[in-house]
Amino acid sequence: MANHEIAEHAAEVDHILPRSLYFGIFGLLMVLTVITVAAAFVDLGNMNIVVAIGIAIVKATFVILFFMHVKYSSKLTWVVVGAGVFWLLILLSLLMLDYASRGWMMAPPIVRGA
Repeated sequence: MANHEIAEHAAEVDHILPRSLYFGIFGLLMVLTVITVAAAFVDLGNMNIVVAIGIAIVKATFVILFFMHVKYSSKLTWVVVGAGVFWLLILLSLLMLDYASRGWMMAPPIVRGA
């Protein structure tokens, strides 16, 4: 393959995005970080964790799609990212099952001065 063919192929594959897009996404991530911190000071009851995780998922999605260039990648990259997310969901499900089952077990009473 000649050098000009490689350069033409690289021009077809690479997606040059404007800096304004990266700065816009960075600004959005900073706004979402401020919202996360502000939400931590608001008492939403059991919804605090849901709001925090929801914002974290949105932030992670923007980072993965744009800063890691997955949005413009091949199908194989999407499969690998999807497999990683699926594995994360499995681990979080197991963690939540363990956490939820902790309340079912009663701790033995502490006997002092036997």
